[in-house]
Amino acid sequence: MRFGPSCPQRAKQEATSEDCLFLNIWTPGLERQAKRPVMLYIHGGAYANGSVVDTLNDGRHLAAAGDVVVVTVNHRLNALGYLYLARLDSRFADSGNVGQLDLMLALRWIRDNIAAFGGNPANVTVFGQSGGGAKIATMMAMSAAKGLFHRAITMSGQQVTASGPINASRRTMAYLDHLGVKPDALEPLLIMPVERLIEGLAATDPILGGGVYMGPVLDMRWLKRHPFWPDAAPQGNAIPMMLGNTLDETRAFIDPDGPLVEGLDWSNLADRMAGELRIDLLPEWIVDQYRARFPDWSAERIFYAATTAGRSWPGQVIEAEARARADAPTWVYQVDFQSPTQPRRGAPHTMDIALAFGTLEAPGSLTGTGAGARAASEAMMARFVAFARTGRADWLQYRLDRRATMIFDRVSRVEDDPRGWERELFARAPYIQPGM
Repeated sequence: MRFGPSCPQRAKQEATSEDCLFLNIWTPGLERQAKRPVMLYIHGGAYANGSVVDTLNDGRHLAAAGDVVVVTVNHRLNALGYLYLARLDSRFADSGNVGQLDLMLALRWIRDNIAAFGGNPANVTVFGQSGGGAKIATMMAMSAAKGLFHRAITMSGQQVTASGPINASRRTMAYLDHLGVKPDALEPLLIMPVERLIEGLAATDPILGGGVYMGPVLDMRWLKRHPFWPDAAPQGNAIPMMLGNTLDETRAFIDPDGPLVEGLDWSNLADRMAGELRIDLLPEWIVDQYRARFPDWSAERIFYAATTAGRSWPGQVIEAEARARADAPTWVYQVDFQSPTQPRRGAPHTMDIALAFGTLEAPGSLTGTGAGARAASEAMMARFVAFARTGRADWLQYRLDRRATMIFDRVSRVEDDPRGWERELFARAPYIQPGM
């Protein structure tokens, strides 16, 4: 199969082009009367990188196993999709959110055409991992997306708040300065080769440091409120939603053999942990709490547990809690299945992609192909498909009295509030969404 090109980006991709708006469709059959559920997958990579040109995202297994139509989509990213120029030039009033508009265009195409592929345009589920989940959470607050999808599944991806227009403008100024473009004379930007536009992403982010961040902007045109602040967007509360994370998210980002973990011990744990947290609590106090609670844990285990709970989980917890308070139909899961091929990675970020698609043998999969991986994958695929078909899961809805959570593992099960202690620990200070 030959896929269309991906959006130009700093991450390496086989083929990229500004002409990157492509859909890929897998269907068990073309008969219109079948009216199969449609599952649109949105890739991760934050808002800067990524593609569905990846064998992990191959939809054939999911389509066949679930008798559903699977669609994957590429869209504009980074400066091509999220550079905010509206405050500098009225010609670019839509800028800052055009990557989101691409996704809504894809959903409109599905609405108008998917019946020819055996799909039901009145039953569309969007699901996405990491940045893909964040894009979905954002669309749930965008009025232009209303009615374009009917269920949502976010996999290790949350968007509590969007980028504010002032901070987004500061990032734009840093980007333009890196390219040598004056903010009151944007014409050179319009004719600049795309390779140079991508080079501009090396500009230092004036708020976060590192490479400049670009993502959805609270522009009061396409996005008029934050997705999950101060509460869950009412528009999205009518949409059944499933949210999940993995047990060891940060084991994907932080190399077990890298400098943060090499030589890690009790004397340096707090300092090394500090830069990885997104909640401003005293690191030494956090270490003391974990050591008292889990006296048998090593410094490395506490490092990964605390950075996952204080970096990767809070957004998902905030979203689930906000929807529970609104009595919105919400279900929560957690992937505990441990990688047999890279045991020190545990159940890391991205583990759920291969499990959800059934692509256990794909390059980049950490699941292995043993009986345990197959059992976890079959359980996850079956729940995702059932949710897409009916808008309900077969475990209790997430409510504040129990916080029922499906645990996907070699033997899947339901637990009440499985990370309650860590949830309460990190609720002592506010979570600041990166990129706000």
